Amino acid sequence: MSFTAGSIFRLYNDGGPFMHVLLLFSLVGLVFIIERFYAMWKARVNTQEFIGRVRTALLKRRNVKEAITVCEEYQGPIANIMKAGLIKYGRPQEEIERTIEAASGHELARLERGLGVLATVANTAPLVGFLGTVSGMINSFDALARAGLSNPGLVAKGISEALITTAGGLVVAVPTLIAFNYFTAQVGKFVLEMETAANVLLETYAEMDTDQS
Repeated sequence: MSFTAGSIFRLYNDGGPFMHVLLLFSLVGLVFIIERFYAMWKARVNTQEFIGRVRTALLKRRNVKEAITVCEEYQGPIANIMKAGLIKYGRPQEEIERTIEAASGHELARLERGLGVLATVANTAPLVGFLGTVSGMINSFDALARAGLSNPGLVAKGISEALITTAGGLVVAVPTLIAFNYFTAQVGKFVLEMETAANVLLETYAEMDTDQS
């Protein structure tokens, strides 16, 4: 079967009322997928280059303001937690660590924003499709009880509705689940890079203190 605009529209109509719910789910999922792709693309930085520039500003030029300026150039979660730690330069290490930890929690919340919606869509869409399947089978048996075997078209219509909604639920759920898993993996990478950047900053502070003593 070739999927043209007309055939897709016909399948949508034949799928019954649950197709409207699946359409809403697909639109919500698509919006959040696009938004997360853009947000994570914007948050990416060359971590090695960024950390190198910060260390150069601190170790070679002893210029904390320059290091903060570097963070403002890069933006993103890694740069933001580094900036939070740089602002606290000169304070006790425990206070710096608490500040970095708080900034990391805030950045993690921003990275994970919308992932709960994608997980809900991925998990719920097949269930909505299953409800459509049950509804279609009920309609089929109801038609069979009323018309018997004299009008098999009525029975086939209910079965068609059942199969279409099942397929519709899977069509919505599968790409949404793939996107959710991809974004979850990306968040894990960002967390690892944030931890690395925070440790490097604390080590750099220790080196600066050693050189001054």
